[in-house]
Amino acid sequence: MNLKLRLILMNFLQYAIWGAWLISLGAYLGGKLNFSGVQIGSFFATMGIASLFMPGLLGIVADRFIPAEKLLGVCHLLGATFLFLAAPQTEYAMLYTYILLAVFFYMPTIALSNAVAYNALEKAGYDTVKTFPPIRIWGTIGFIGSMIAVDLLRIDGMKFSLSAYQLYFAAVLSFILGVYSFTLPKCPTSTADESRSWVDNFGLRAFALFKKRKMAVFFTFSMLLGVALQITNMFANDYLTNYFGSMPEFQNTFGVQHANILISISQMSETLCILLIPFFLKRFGIKKVMLISMFAWILRFGLLGMGDPGGGVWMLVLSMIVYGVAFDFFNISGSLFVEQETSPKIRSSAQGLFMIMTNGFGAFFGSYAAGQVVDMVGWPNAWFVFTGYSAVVMVLFAILFKYKHDPMKIERQLAK
Repeated sequence: MNLKLRLILMNFLQYAIWGAWLISLGAYLGGKLNFSGVQIGSFFATMGIASLFMPGLLGIVADRFIPAEKLLGVCHLLGATFLFLAAPQTEYAMLYTYILLAVFFYMPTIALSNAVAYNALEKAGYDTVKTFPPIRIWGTIGFIGSMIAVDLLRIDGMKFSLSAYQLYFAAVLSFILGVYSFTLPKCPTSTADESRSWVDNFGLRAFALFKKRKMAVFFTFSMLLGVALQITNMFANDYLTNYFGSMPEFQNTFGVQHANILISISQMSETLCILLIPFFLKRFGIKKVMLISMFAWILRFGLLGMGDPGGGVWMLVLSMIVYGVAFDFFNISGSLFVEQETSPKIRSSAQGLFMIMTNGFGAFFGSYAAGQVVDMVGWPNAWFVFTGYSAVVMVLFAILFKYKHDPMKIERQLAK
């Protein structure tokens, strides 16, 4: 098979696994299992816990001991096992334990799959900057495809998106990719002297950047904005399916019957908004781009709170569309800013720190805090609390983050 097609299939499956349960799990937990907001939040906090140390730990293993493609396969086979064990569980403790273990082995595969792709493309003489993005976009297509599949598939009248079948579906995909990974192009391992130290792998060296006020403020607000990243993944489907589904006037609407498909507009928007980033960064600079992202989060939450699957469905659709701006303008632009502002000697560690602050600390605290808010104020008031939080973060960032925009510096960075 052509190398690009092999890597496309790898990326498609990599994110299809995630798409099979990430968006729909909250509706299953809050609906059929009747878990509380805090309990639902704890499942999504597992990604924050895993992001703090598992990618760095397995990165060292891949660098020194086990080739990345084989470690990728092992992780997905273990992930498949734990997803399969999780599926029949209905008690909180056992279900949480198996999901936690599955996530521990899934999160590192994002970096491992990238490493496999970069290595294979470089060996084949391709320019990774030009060649990888069109391959990676198939990951998002896989994510969307799985979201739609679990929304439409049924067994004995039970939708996958509202039952444990979503976890079985993800387990099958994970098993397929686990086996397939052993056929991927071989990646080299290095001696301990040639590899990065554990300090670099865990992103710890970059903590020295907190000595610089500009970077300290940026990373702090990255964590505060990271709080918002998992909120709609946790609760949007639950909100549409269970909250509005309990109201007779909305029970047969598309937004209730096919919440996953409606939410998939968010991921479609994300793929398109990536293309806007170079223009906005060059024209407006990182501060204004981040403020645009924060304003988009305000709209994302506010429109969810004001909309409904009936006459207000246009507000729900608009909320899905602005998600692309909210997510991409923060995650990708922030990563480019870190790349631009740090020394080549600690650049990888700095990217690791950005991941730790957003998907680690931010997502962990945000998941639990959001669950508490939902339990305390209920729907739709919780969306307005999240809206207010995003507005406060935006105002404080505008006041505290000092940055002088240099269009030529941005252009040089984007040209790399």
